[in-house]
Parts: sequence; structure tokens; C-alpha cells
Amino acid sequence: MKEITIDAKNENLARVSALLDEFLDDAAAPVGVAMKISVALEEMFVNVANYAYSGTDVPEDDRKVTVRIEDAKVNGSSGVKITLIDHGKPYDPLAKEDPDTTLSADVRPIGGLGIYMVKKSMDNVSYENSGGNNVFSMEKAF
Repeated sequence: MKEITIDAKNENLARVSALLDEFLDDAAAPVGVAMKISVALEEMFVNVANYAYSGTDVPEDDRKVTVRIEDAKVNGSSGVKITLIDHGKPYDPLAKEDPDTTLSADVRPIGGLGIYMVKKSMDNVSYENSGGNNVFSMEKAF
């Protein structure tokens, strides 16, 4: 297992991505699958960095996110489980209705494509608010 607790800021994405890359290299994840996992982690980390603490009174120094990356059995295969934990405002990204991708970009409302992409590219995704923390997990077999 690899874990980092870091300031929830976009400039820390590179450190989180490097941790994931190291894990996936050690696990010999196929390149195509590793790319999907990396994009999903990037999307969720950026969402926390941009939105979890906006409009809250959480002091700047306490605006953290923990990223946990661990081995997992996913649908009977080896895989990875990634969990992001923050103590920002409660928000379940899975509760939002999926965007209508049949609409043209001109007509479709802005937003929602990132989490939709995560839901489609990962095998399992879940959210819970536990003890005042947002806990978002995603799993992918490889």
C-alpha cells in the first residue's frame, strides 16, 4: 500500500501521479489500463483540489487530501483500489445524474463529464461520508 496526505492543491497532482505510477509499475499493470487509472485519479484529485474546500471555513493549512493506493481483488482479478479522503464539504459525486452524451456539446450543460468518465473507465466506484470525511474509492482490475 502507498499513501500520501498532501495539501489539496492542483500543484500537488504530480506527486500523487508519481506515487500511482510507481505502484502501477511495481504491479506490472498493462499500459492501457494504467493510463485509464491515471486519468481517473487525476480527475478525482483535481475535483477535490478545486471544490472540496471552496466556500468552507477550513483553514488553508488544514485543506488536505489523503490518497491511498492498494492492491485489490476486483471481479476475481488482481487490481488496484484508490481511495481519496478529504474533510471538505460533504459531496457525493456519484449522486449527480449522468450527462446525456447524445446531445451535442453546444446543447449539453457544462460539467459532469469527468465523473462520468471515471464511472465508465473504472470497474467499481463508491462514495461515503464517514466521520465528517468524504471517502471516494475506485477500483480497476488489470
